[in-house]
Amino acid sequence: MGILSNIFQKIFPSSHPAVAQAPTQASPPTATTTAAAPATMSTPATASAAAVATPAAPMAEVDVESILNHMSGASSLNWRTSIVDLLKLLSLDSSLDSRKELAKELHFTGDTGDSASMNIWLHRQVMNKLAANGGTVPADLKD
Repeated sequence: MGILSNIFQKIFPSSHPAVAQAPTQASPPTATTTAAAPATMSTPATASAAAVATPAAPMAEVDVESILNHMSGASSLNWRTSIVDLLKLLSLDSSLDSRKELAKELHFTGDTGDSASMNIWLHRQVMNKLAANGGTVPADLKD
């Protein structure tokens, strides 16, 4: 299971489609932009099989900001801008190795040695992925 899947499991209810169909790896970036997020996080074969089987049900919106703000420790962590604090809030490994793994999972093409730039990119991508999978995320936290 990937780090992004672990993030989804901590934020979305277990019945939410983002958790039920969470991938082990994120979809590769599109040709138009690396910030673009797919409508679903499934592989092409799974997505086409699901489309044939049943029409997509509307995805329940989850207020990500409210959930995170109400977690224990939220007031002492800057989860809104820090990927490290976001991971800590979710009780996930926030080590540099873990963040590099998340960067690989999300297809980061920059220098992982520049942790400041990587961290900013990671936080933005995680917020974009949450929004693309039924999370209501404040506009200032995503692209």
